[in-house]
Formats: sequence, C-alpha cells, structure tokens
Amino acid sequence: MKIGFLGAGAMGGAILSGAIKTGVVKAEDVYVSDFSDAIKAKYKEMGCNIAGTNEELGNAVDIVVACVKPQYAAAALKELGSSLEGKAMISIMAGLTTESIREMTAGNFRLLRLMPNTPALVGMGAFALDSGTDLTAEEKDFAQKLFESIGIVEWMPEELIDTACGLSGAGPAYIYLVIEALADGGVVKGLPRATAQRLAAQTVMGAAKMVLETGQHPGFLKDQVCSPGGNTIVGIKTLEEHGVRGAFIDTVANATDRARELGKK
Repeated sequence: MKIGFLGAGAMGGAILSGAIKTGVVKAEDVYVSDFSDAIKAKYKEMGCNIAGTNEELGNAVDIVVACVKPQYAAAALKELGSSLEGKAMISIMAGLTTESIREMTAGNFRLLRLMPNTPALVGMGAFALDSGTDLTAEEKDFAQKLFESIGIVEWMPEELIDTACGLSGAGPAYIYLVIEALADGGVVKGLPRATAQRLAAQTVMGAAKMVLETGQHPGFLKDQVCSPGGNTIVGIKTLEEHGVRGAFIDTVANATDRARELGKK
C-alpha cells in the first residue's frame, strides 16, 4: 500500500516519522508533498519519495493522509484534481467535516476524518476516529495501526469528534496550566522552579499512566492516595472548595461548543 502525506509539518511529520520508526510503513512506500524545501529534504533523506505536485502525489498512492492546516485546505485539496478517484483519504485537518472535505475535493473517494492532539509529537497522542467512515476493512486496519504507532485510538461517530476536540484536542493546554500551577505551588513553598516543574510534570504523567494501565476509575485511584486526616485529602478538599471539578467539566463543554461553531464556518 502506497501512502501519501499531503503536508508533513509538525503533526503530519510526527505521524509519518512514528509510522516509519515502528515499521507500520516503509519509507520507500511513502510519498510526501509539502511547500517547505526543508521538510522535503528531511523525508527524502529518510528514503521517502517527494512528489512535485499534489496531483502527482494523489496519482502515486493508495491513501492520502491530509495534514495541511485548515486555512490552506481548499487550495491543497483542489490541487489533487481527480487523482483520488476510487482511492482513500485520511484527514487530520481540524474543524473540517467529511462533508466540507468532499466539497473541496474532486472525484469519488473514501474518507476517514479524525482528531489528533499535539502529544503525538512525543509518541503519546490521543486520536478520535470517525466510526462512520467508508474506508475498506483493510484501510481501517491500516489507519488503526498508523495512529496506534504514536498513541491511542478511539473510534466514535463523527458528531462526537467535536467533543473529542474539546477534550483531548484542546486538553493538553488545560494540563499545561495544571502543571504550571502545581509547580507554582511548589515554588511558593520553597522548591526551585526547575525542580518543581519536573516534579509536577512527572506526577501528571505518572498519574495518567496509572489510569491507563490499571484500568481503574480515577476516583478509586484518588481514594488510594487519600489517607484519613492526611495532607492529600486536605488538598482535595481545597480543590473542591475552588470548584476545580466543575471548572474542568465546563471547560470541555464550552470548548466543544466552540469547535462546533468553527466547523460550521
């Protein structure tokens, strides 16, 4: 199966590099189209094929992974011409629905829309994939393996992709705020800034790994840390008094609503 990357910048490059590194694809089976000479040189050196035009890319491959920024999507997809006729596209372009992508692209092709997030850049991504896709079983299996090479995959109806955008798509920014605040608390009480930041980041990463690897409910794991009359339960009480739980719930809900608004523009 020949794979084309329409754009191989930060996110597209992370997916491509992860797939090659884990053996999901072979570099010689990959074609790259990008406006950046530096990006093209990088992937040519890795053994990938460089397409001269987007239409050339589409003609050479079985599946195109569309990774261009939304504001450049219309022009980039138009340049594919009818090269995707009878083929497949996987889109990570934020905010673009399957309907809008089909309107921008010529020909009859199969399509999978998904929502990535930036931790994919360090192999820890979270990907929400449209379960209503018309990809073939073989193509769906490829997509599963492609994105599992740099994170976790969850399939869901397209109408829930915007919710994933509000949760996991935007979520890293929320967690950066949490890490910064935890570190600030440590600095208030005397920890050096660098030490506080490393402890805060490792604590967040470790707690997340506990949830994923144990399969236990976060509330259960929280209770395991809270000794009667101890410092942790006092900290939890403080968070509850400040409405942290409600703030996060409202944050995801409001970000989801905004994602839906942007998708309609």
